Amino acid sequence: MASTDTTPKDAGDLAGLEAGLDALETVQTVRKPLRQTLTQKVLPPVVAVALVLAVWQALITFEVVDDPTKLPAPADVWAVLEKAWLQGELLGYIWTSVSRGLLGFCLALLIATPLGLLLARVKLIRAAIGPILSGLQSLPSVAWVPPAVIWLGLNNQMMYAVILLGAVPSIANGLLSGVDQVPPLFQRAGRTLGATGLKGTWHITLPAALPGYVAGLKQGWAFSWRSLMAAEIIASFPDLGVGLGQLLENGRNASDMAMVFEAILLILTVGIAIDLLIFSPLERRVLRTRGLLVKG
Repeated sequence: MASTDTTPKDAGDLAGLEAGLDALETVQTVRKPLRQTLTQKVLPPVVAVALVLAVWQALITFEVVDDPTKLPAPADVWAVLEKAWLQGELLGYIWTSVSRGLLGFCLALLIATPLGLLLARVKLIRAAIGPILSGLQSLPSVAWVPPAVIWLGLNNQMMYAVILLGAVPSIANGLLSGVDQVPPLFQRAGRTLGATGLKGTWHITLPAALPGYVAGLKQGWAFSWRSLMAAEIIASFPDLGVGLGQLLENGRNASDMAMVFEAILLILTVGIAIDLLIFSPLERRVLRTRGLLVKG
């Protein structure tokens, strides 16, 4: 009859196997050297920007485009930016648009989150509203500006309405997609442990659906920003202040291409900055907690 006693050799093998499995599950936290970080993350975008500026300047220098009313030189755009900064107007342009965009996005978040959860839990409501949300998500945001102006007038409420109509469908659909990808085993385990109703939604569904939810948030912010720019360009009014969209429209009305490029660069810079400062770190944290991204 075979003995069931564990020999010291077998115990050592089991301990080694356990240690190996623990090592596989452990996220490595070794930080990359500063030089490697600069080379991999900072240098590529800097080189890309330098190449764009070089090509831009070459078009002017070699007179490929010799009409400054169509393509201003980089130095001309920089002069306009510097003038706006020295006059104390540059931060005002940015803050007017950013404050509207972030407030509108937060309102969209408060509406879209419970809406997405409701669609995920109630099949009848999902069947009725789900296709409408998908259709609204594909509808260009600029289409909402004329009716919003007629309904609400030229005011900030109109701006927020356009942002909500652009962002809510994206956030709700992102959350809905995340919930659909939650393994049913998680839900059953939660119910077994007593996590039902709102408790189950908060402790089980939302954490498990975070990757899809965060993707929806990123897309929702993109739609918020685009919707706001469309509203500011079309529905310009002095009492609304001068945001980046209004600055772009002012440049077009004045046929000042340097101002037009100034507005375009500021819109692009703000969009990239918000993504890098808020959504990219949030996305990395969600992936890292799931072992999908090694901390470096």
